[in-house]
Amino acid sequence: MNWLVYDYYLYAAAALLGTFLAAGGLVWLLGSPRWAAQVASVAGVVPPFINVLGVLFGLTLAFLANDTWNAHDRALAAVNREADSLRAIAVFAGHLPADDAAWVRGAVDAYARAALAEWPLLSQRESSLDASARADGLLALLSEPRMLAASGPAIGSREIALAIAVRDGRETRLALSQTHVNPLKWVGMAVLGFLTMISVAVVHIGAPRAMRVAVALFALASAPTAVIVLIHGNPFQPPAAVSPKPLLAVLGDRR
Repeated sequence: MNWLVYDYYLYAAAALLGTFLAAGGLVWLLGSPRWAAQVASVAGVVPPFINVLGVLFGLTLAFLANDTWNAHDRALAAVNREADSLRAIAVFAGHLPADDAAWVRGAVDAYARAALAEWPLLSQRESSLDASARADGLLALLSEPRMLAASGPAIGSREIALAIAVRDGRETRLALSQTHVNPLKWVGMAVLGFLTMISVAVVHIGAPRAMRVAVALFALASAPTAVIVLIHGNPFQPPAAVSPKPLLAVLGDRR
C-alpha cells in the first residue's frame, strides 16, 4: 500500500499525538523539582501576552482550514459543472436527426459511465484512461463537420463549448484529487501552536493545577481542530468525499 496516498491521515495522527505528547512533556518539565529554580525565574509574564501568539496561531489555522474548504467547494462545483454540461449536450442533441442524436446521447452515457468507474480511483490519486478517451471522443464527435451542419452553427458551437466544459470539470477534479499536504505550512502552524502552549503554561507558573488545566484545554481545542482540517484535505477521500451522484443522475435522466 502506498502510504503517501493517505498523507493527510498520517499528518492528522502526528498532530493529535504530537500535541498531547508536547502538552504532557511541557507540564512535566515545568512541574519538575529539578527545574523549579529556572522555572520560577521566568514568572511574571502577564496573561495578555498569550493573545499575541494565540492570534497568530489562530489565523494560521484559519487560513489552512479556508484552503481545505475551498478545495472541497471547487471539487463539488467541478462535478456539478461536468454533469450539467453532459445533460445540456443531451438536450441539444434533440435538434439533431434521430440517428445522430442517438450517437451523441450514447457518447454522453459512455462518458458518464467511464467517469463513474473512475471515481474510486480519485481517492487513490489515480485516473482512468478510458474516461479521458471518452471525453476526447465526445468532443471529437460534436466537432465533426456533419454534426455541426446538422445542428447549425449556433447550437454546434454551444455543444462544443459544453464538451470542453466537461473536460475542464474532469481536469479540475483530477487536479484536486492529487493534492498533498504542504509540510512547510503545517510545520509553521505546529511551531506557533507549541509556542502558544508554552505561553499558556508560563503565565500560570506558581499555580501548577491551573497550569495543567490551561495546557490541557488548549491541547483539547487545538489538536482535534487540526485533525478535522487535515482529514478533509483531499476532497475525494473520506470522511467527506465529494459524491458522484450528479454524474449518476445524468444516466438516470434517460432511464
